[in-house]
Amino acid sequence: MTKVPRKLEAELRDHVATHIGKLARPKRLVWADDLPKTRSGKIMRRLLRDIAEGRELGDVTTLRDPTVITQLQHAMVDAGPR
Repeated sequence: MTKVPRKLEAELRDHVATHIGKLARPKRLVWADDLPKTRSGKIMRRLLRDIAEGRELGDVTTLRDPTVITQLQHAMVDAGPR
């Protein structure tokens, strides 16, 4: 996982606040080298939500690369609390 430079993180937060609204501003950003995808290439947003909210993951049998989940979970821990 790649670390997000602080300046870029602030710029992204400000951009979201300006163009979408302050309520949509992310509390933290996690850079990922890959996302959990099915074998056909669809991003499994359900798994992203589960990881972000610290919930137990559901069915992951359709993942193209199961190691992505572990990488994302570690990145969330490294990013610190919400």
